[in-house]
Amino acid sequence: MQRKTSLYVLATDTSDATFTAAAETAQGQDAYLACLLLDNPPGRPYFFSGTTAFGAAAMPADWVDHLRDARQAAETRAGEVNDLLTRNDCSGDVQYAVCAGADIRLLCAQRAKSCDIAQFADGLRDHEDVFREALHGLLFQSPVPVIVNGAPFASYSRIFLAWDSSLAASRAAHAALPYLRHAQKVVIGCFESSASDQRDGEDPGTDVAAWLSHHGCTVTVSQFPGGGQDVGHGIQQRAREAGADLVVMGAYGHSRLREAVFGGTTRTMIEQTELPVLFAH
Repeated sequence: MQRKTSLYVLATDTSDATFTAAAETAQGQDAYLACLLLDNPPGRPYFFSGTTAFGAAAMPADWVDHLRDARQAAETRAGEVNDLLTRNDCSGDVQYAVCAGADIRLLCAQRAKSCDIAQFADGLRDHEDVFREALHGLLFQSPVPVIVNGAPFASYSRIFLAWDSSLAASRAAHAALPYLRHAQKVVIGCFESSASDQRDGEDPGTDVAAWLSHHGCTVTVSQFPGGGQDVGHGIQQRAREAGADLVVMGAYGHSRLREAVFGGTTRTMIEQTELPVLFAH
């Protein structure tokens, strides 16, 4: 028996209807739904200048009570989500945490190590800090691809592969192979990018097109010179012109003060909410 495991990141306010739709789809595909329910703690203590060289911590008197309430709410909601799994006869489990920053990144990365792909519940973007840190951990600290904006376990008939001959783009293509093989058409869009100086000869994209053709994919290759246009906006425009219902692309980050932040093209594609995107780093 083969069973796909999907990491499904959700919030305490993810609705029953949203989760039930994901559980029903997972059950229909005999997939395992590994749920991770995340919430930020209440406003953390801050520091103010004092008489000592190190200052002093200012902690609201009821901060510990608020933290306990947040953890209790997360535990209660996790129990309700587990009941929904059982009610929908869906194989899966639920873990929960109330944390922030690096803890979210680490937790998501650890959870993803035993999953095939990661996806987000609708509405998680409203929790900006949770969404950003979870995505960061999954992309740069875990081995799995991540889909944003797409419905869990959706199938895609026309896929746009954004190609720049880089290692990240190649990893994304390999990670998306199950989707690419089932698509009716794959369009390889070749963009000039500073992320890679490795080109596929005079005709970028031909090698990966041949590889995908060996897997039975129907493939076309299109060249898109930069022309001064932002690559992220160019990918969106060309993907829409191709009628794509999924974009596959590599994700890039830049190190700054030991904190990785998303590169320009990656950030643009993360911030848009219309096109489902499969990222791999």
